[in-house]
Amino acid sequence: MSVQVRPIAESDWPEFIRVQREAFNSTDTEERDHWRELFEVDRSLGAYDGDLLVGGTVVAGLTMTVPGGPMPVAGVTAVGVLPSHRRKGVLTALMTRQLGDLREKGESVAALYASEAAIYGRFGYGRAADSVFFRIPSAHSAFRRDAPSDPSLRVRLADPAAARADLEKVFEAVRTTRPGLYARSDARWRLSVVGDEEAQRRGNGPLRCVIVEDDHGPRGYALFRVKDGWTEHSVPDGEVLLRELFATDPAAYALTWRSVLDRDLCARLRVWARPVDDPIVHLLAEPRQLNAGWLDDLWIRLVDVDRALASRAYASPVDLVIEVEDRVCPWNAGRFRLVASAGPGTVKASCARTGDPADVTLPVDALGAAYLGGRPLTALGAAGLITEHSEGALRALSTAMSWEPRPWGGLIF
Repeated sequence: MSVQVRPIAESDWPEFIRVQREAFNSTDTEERDHWRELFEVDRSLGAYDGDLLVGGTVVAGLTMTVPGGPMPVAGVTAVGVLPSHRRKGVLTALMTRQLGDLREKGESVAALYASEAAIYGRFGYGRAADSVFFRIPSAHSAFRRDAPSDPSLRVRLADPAAARADLEKVFEAVRTTRPGLYARSDARWRLSVVGDEEAQRRGNGPLRCVIVEDDHGPRGYALFRVKDGWTEHSVPDGEVLLRELFATDPAAYALTWRSVLDRDLCARLRVWARPVDDPIVHLLAEPRQLNAGWLDDLWIRLVDVDRALASRAYASPVDLVIEVEDRVCPWNAGRFRLVASAGPGTVKASCARTGDPADVTLPVDALGAAYLGGRPLTALGAAGLITEHSEGALRALSTAMSWEPRPWGGLIF
């Protein structure tokens, strides 16, 4: 089948949304209509079978925190193909063209959230961040006795949209401390974070907000919904559905969690995406009551290996030759010498082509998986996906690329 991939014209945007709804089996009309404000039409691509739009994707330009600080990252999203055109090369054509366009634009790193985890490794994306989900029963949510506290803190209930300025202060204070978090545009705050339309509620209660503050201003907040419920014996059985929670310090963090765990008439709290090193794991007196599960979060693709590796900081000094395998982006294939000194907050690295023998050979998706510092390359080596040529080289590279805290995107784009 002959499919042409080209940028989507403004007049094709309604058809692009129709394709997305069909591809994702979506029935909502409000949330996807917001995409026109969240994404740039001139950064979209469509796959056309003649005059018929059969697939598409779009990029949101992000400023994402990586080890060492924020940098521009291409946020790939809305990747969809009509069911009538599956397994005919449409997705491959879209993703390949998009990576070439990103390179021409000078963007060295791309990120996405995957609808299915098996898809994007084929195009060089690596699973770079994970998230955990919790289902915490209120009756068993007590904290350990030495949990941090601050008597100057107080809890305030607020309308999410009206309190947006306070939420932004807290979020901006923590955004550059964790790889994967990214700056939120006005549209993203307004539509994705504090938006509360019926499609976003999905049959649950309205979006609610608690702010933890002192006399100097906000230090923490939580956004959540409450799913009302009662047992057949009229026992309260409500559920807190936590959307997001951020805090600037341990005492504010603990009180913000308590403000949602102690919600009256609620039997449990459920949250679908928290960082894997979330401190709540250590605060709960009985951590088994977290009832935790593990999911993939951000996927990272190095569009230009040398520029990407030179743009982040490293946890320890490294001087190695890596041989990169990349079938989708042949300009990345070859050997590079990576030289970096250690130092949080500073990027002192170089990565350039070399003819020297390789210390490590690895596929480009492995570098993407390790890029944000949360995926040990040694584990990929143990799985037989990386070849070590010089003894100790893989451990040295894995240690250098590691980072604390662990990466997490915080909000699907």
